[in-house]
Amino acid sequence: MSWQDDYKKKLCTAEEAVKHIKSGDAVFLAHCVGEPPVLVDAMVANAKQYENVEIKHMVSLGKGAYTAPGMEKHFRVNPFFTGASTRVAIEEGRGDFTPAFFHEIPKLIREGKVRCDVTMAQVARPDENGYCSLGTSVDYTWQAIKTAKTVIVQVNDQMPQTFGDKVHIDDFDYIVEASTPLYELNPPKITEVEEKIGSHCASLVEDGSTLQLGIGGIPDAVMLFLGDKKDLGIHSEMISDGTLALYEKGVITGKYKNFDQGKMTVTFLMGTKKLYDFVNGNPDVEVRPVDYTNHPAVVMKQHKMVSINSAIQVDLQGQVVAEAMGLKQFSGVGGQVDFVRGAAMGDDGKAIIAMPSVTVKKDGTMISKIVAFVDLGAPTTTSRNDVDYIVTEYGIAPLKGKSLRERARNLINIAHPSVRDELAKEFQKRFNEAY
Repeated sequence: MSWQDDYKKKLCTAEEAVKHIKSGDAVFLAHCVGEPPVLVDAMVANAKQYENVEIKHMVSLGKGAYTAPGMEKHFRVNPFFTGASTRVAIEEGRGDFTPAFFHEIPKLIREGKVRCDVTMAQVARPDENGYCSLGTSVDYTWQAIKTAKTVIVQVNDQMPQTFGDKVHIDDFDYIVEASTPLYELNPPKITEVEEKIGSHCASLVEDGSTLQLGIGGIPDAVMLFLGDKKDLGIHSEMISDGTLALYEKGVITGKYKNFDQGKMTVTFLMGTKKLYDFVNGNPDVEVRPVDYTNHPAVVMKQHKMVSINSAIQVDLQGQVVAEAMGLKQFSGVGGQVDFVRGAAMGDDGKAIIAMPSVTVKKDGTMISKIVAFVDLGAPTTTSRNDVDYIVTEYGIAPLKGKSLRERARNLINIAHPSVRDELAKEFQKRFNEAY
């Protein structure tokens, strides 16, 4: 049987496909932009057929209707990363959360430490040999497709054809054709504070460095100040629209990358249609599994690796909290520690935690991100042993190799002026000397 005949044999409607999910199944949804909206909607519409279906994913950009009150009998969400659609269910006990380094999720799936009975994903149209690009999201999705007993895919002609690891229609059990717009995330408006942080971060980046950047105002602000750099490379968990301007200016060439030379190597993509059009059929971008892109043993081998991530709190010891507010889970570890450790293990690597000095609440109240003690119950994301540079709008605090006394002094120097006196009192109490 030709792959074309097999493809036609597996075609069905979304409503028919989700009937093959069974009560008690663990269902993996493809990550981020790869989440298949047509299949998820059909699954939720068919909720009464299921009991105790566990939903797993990292970042979800969908509606998360399976977490709504009243769905507990049918679905229980258990993500590796929380967002707006899942936080409330977890906080109220209607969902769970599983901590895991991003690069380890494929291994957890392969070894059966997390169940993966069903995988639902979006893919691009098959090529002439029956291979489908996973487009924006290869990450753990590739492994979930290879492992699951039942694989249901939405073939979407709006999903870009990206270079990197692909899957074959032999891997699919049920195929649903549906053309739907991809989830988009518009570039943020960069504030004056973020510009200052971006400038400080950029000062640590040398010509020929390989970069890992996230998404948001700070990574995009960093990009604004890299225009005079030469021959930068990208080996990152992701890229967004902020990367395109530097590429178009010829700043990003990947000339000095130790492998994947000349390529921007990522595990997923999130941005606007401009980004998705840019990567479509572009051999300069490769989307690879996360146990390749994020593995510290791979990251460490890149030339002058620089990672830039963010945080919710940093205490005076240098402990970084980046995923929770006390016991309230806000996001997840993602790839922060993957790249912090990879950069530290490499030659001339630098790991930067960049954040505004304060969070400003809606009522104007300012909450310092540099604190004497982290909130009760908050997990340490990046340990004080791993931390390298902390950056705020007030400057750069180098911590690697510094004593507790030196760390506290350096961090107070870049804290918001309104809290420095309070932190100085803690410094005097802790070290028996004036700040």
